[in-house]
Amino acid sequence: MITKLRTALCALLAAIALLSGTPAHAAEMTLTDAIRALPVAAETNDGYERTAFRHWIDEDRDGCSTRAEVLLEESRTKPVIEANCRIISGTWYSYYDGVTVVDPAKLDIDHMGPLKEAWGSGAKFWTKERRQAYANDLGSARSLVAVTAATNRSKADKDPAQWMPPSADAHCTYIADWVGTKLRWSLSADQPERDALLRIAEGCGHQQVTYEPAA
Repeated sequence: MITKLRTALCALLAAIALLSGTPAHAAEMTLTDAIRALPVAAETNDGYERTAFRHWIDEDRDGCSTRAEVLLEESRTKPVIEANCRIISGTWYSYYDGVTVVDPAKLDIDHMGPLKEAWGSGAKFWTKERRQAYANDLGSARSLVAVTAATNRSKADKDPAQWMPPSADAHCTYIADWVGTKLRWSLSADQPERDALLRIAEGCGHQQVTYEPAA
């Protein structure tokens, strides 16, 4: 009973934040409770166009695009940068496949929740401004992640029922990031997706999900 009440409360906080337009305090729950807090709805992608999500903008006008900001944040060594925020080298760890990369040209910035997946899970009803905010979300470390181009393109628009990172060690972190992103943005999950998440979560011990609802 307590677990159900906690899950319901976290879902309510996210809904309040979405309606009010202001972020609620960060919510934390077990991975299983977080999955169960996701609204379940059929996914429909009718009308989706990638251009509906304007991305890689320079929101703070410092000369660095969202892609560059992620690379700068995630590099494990001081990156080499040329004019116009052109990143030449650094050291990045692609946790999807456990590969260390020093050439940024070999990296993609993955939207944890693919844009088409987000569209079908509720973003089709958003304003263009909110979709842009989603596509350039630097407010949560889990929303955008630098990974090898091969894994990002293998994932494409697939959800965890259809694709998981090739490294088994990444699975629990990946679904926690996936669920946290969906809760942050009040996105739904379809039934096969939810079932897959719960199945994978059985092997994740005491994995926690912490998220702050997006403004």
